[in-house]
Amino acid sequence: MSLRTIDFILSHPLSSKNKIKAFQRFFSWQLRSRLIGKPVTYDFVNESRLLVYPGMTGATGNVYAGLHEFHDMGFVLHALREGDVFVDVGANIGSYTVLAGAAVGANCIAIEPVPCTFLHLLENMELNRLQNSVECLNIGIGKDRGTLQFSADEDTMNHVVADAEVCDRTIDINVERLDDVLKGLVPTVIKIDVEGWESNVISGARDVFSKQEPLAVLMEFGLGERYGFNDQQLYEEVLDFGFKRVSYNPFERTLVHSETNGLTDGNILFMKDVDYFQQRVQSAPKFKSLGVSI
Repeated sequence: MSLRTIDFILSHPLSSKNKIKAFQRFFSWQLRSRLIGKPVTYDFVNESRLLVYPGMTGATGNVYAGLHEFHDMGFVLHALREGDVFVDVGANIGSYTVLAGAAVGANCIAIEPVPCTFLHLLENMELNRLQNSVECLNIGIGKDRGTLQFSADEDTMNHVVADAEVCDRTIDINVERLDDVLKGLVPTVIKIDVEGWESNVISGARDVFSKQEPLAVLMEFGLGERYGFNDQQLYEEVLDFGFKRVSYNPFERTLVHSETNGLTDGNILFMKDVDYFQQRVQSAPKFKSLGVSI
């Protein structure tokens, strides 16, 4: 067990409340994944489940700690309602989509470009019986329709191959604009995790970002330089659409508007109507993960 993993389990807001159960899940995963070498189904939130394969570095955070990205995943659970639309750009195996679709009951569009990862996404949708409420798309998202080359063997870090970048395995993927995919549909929450390609995703999503309806966006920052993008410029562009940067505490169910313009790496939560979402998170039902209610 690495020191990084120990620190993650001990400091995580959920697993730190039930350390024994968290370490039991850790050792169970290590034993079963090494000896059996087959995927393992784990309880996720409420009645939802996740199918996790050996080597899935991102998904194992959910195994160890219940909700890998606690604040962001907690927001998705509390902000959405049954029948809302959740869009997951860069869905990977579908952790966020399972939360939105299975735990909450939202309608989802899950977009994952890499075919082998897309198959795991479909498995998790089938495991949670979400075939009728989740539309899974095996495409990339960008500023124009076309074809792009993606890495194919980097798990959660798969990405559009940058100019002059050398990857062991690549694959050509069809790319669409998010505006064209949504066709006027107005989501409640959009999650964008595309390993530095976020600027091009936004360039192809100006219609949905310009709408006045309440919308929350979870977006990753910190990797845009790979493609020559300026993350600070992207950050300011999102604010220019009328969004505000906020932070969320799932235990207290509070949204705090951040006045700072300083950019931080990792996920940032934006929304157009803080009061609207504050009312939503306050009135949301409780959810249980790793034996802890949030």
